[in-house]
Amino acid sequence: MSKSALVIVDVQNDYFPGGAWELKGQVEAAQNVKRLLEDSRSKNTPIIHIQHVVETGDAPFFNKGTEGVKIHETVVPQDGEPLVVKRFANSFLETNLKELLDAQGIEHLVVVGSMSHNCIDATVRGAVDLGYTATIIDDACATLDMEHNGEVIPAKYVHGAFMASLAFAYGKVITTDDYLAG
Repeated sequence: MSKSALVIVDVQNDYFPGGAWELKGQVEAAQNVKRLLEDSRSKNTPIIHIQHVVETGDAPFFNKGTEGVKIHETVVPQDGEPLVVKRFANSFLETNLKELLDAQGIEHLVVVGSMSHNCIDATVRGAVDLGYTATIIDDACATLDMEHNGEVIPAKYVHGAFMASLAFAYGKVITTDDYLAG
């Protein structure tokens, strides 16, 4: 089997209750991310944390220097776990993520975090375009209600549509329990 890494995308305070951009199911998803993180740490699986930071301070969330931009307490990086700071949805764009992965011989990514329809989607597609394989942990990702043509699309349908799309051509989509069961 190829060498894998756990990639935790944007599990940051602004996505939690009381944050500037609360997601549906973020608390539950973060608990699953925590389980996966603990499992990876116990097995010495490489872990890379991703943090989205808006430098200009004019965004609705993740503004530099705010409490909301900080990694949530459930998944704070430990010493030796790299933190990649990004400015775009795709965690590879203008970051050192590829270099970090390649330096460790990583070929497969286990991707978790937020938002399913944006940064998870862009990161997985970017990874596969670069030659990595991917597993996306369905219940360790979260998103929010969206609107299209005046109709509100509930978060569970937004999430489901993106997980189905990723499973179609970009990676394996499974639950935390199934992943941990091996």
